[in-house]
Amino acid sequence: MRFRLNMKYLYAFIVVFIIEVLIAAFVNDKFIRPYVGDMLVVVLIYCFIRSFVGKEVKLLPLYIFVFAALTEIGQYFHLVNLLGLSEYKIARIIIGSTFDLKDIACYLAGCTGLFLYEIVKRRK
Repeated sequence: MRFRLNMKYLYAFIVVFIIEVLIAAFVNDKFIRPYVGDMLVVVLIYCFIRSFVGKEVKLLPLYIFVFAALTEIGQYFHLVNLLGLSEYKIARIIIGSTFDLKDIACYLAGCTGLFLYEIVKRRK
């Protein structure tokens, strides 16, 4: 695997990260924060990885979906408590503490969008 800095994806990562922070800090609704935020988190991870991995990884959206789904399943089993990190707010934010099947559906939607993006990108 070849590592190189891709500024396009790094800028995209920074923009999506800022959007995620703004959603977390200022949006308290029943659609954007729970659904759009979860869809964007897989895009955030994708952009971060693509910022440093020069070689195209064809199944990257699938790998990200599996990672996100496993993280959500970890929430079902209270992973943050099992790891002894429940007193650390940042750990509860990153790992999460509430399982919801809808989150997995949002990760799937986000990763499907990434697959479609990659298909369009390859055709150009």
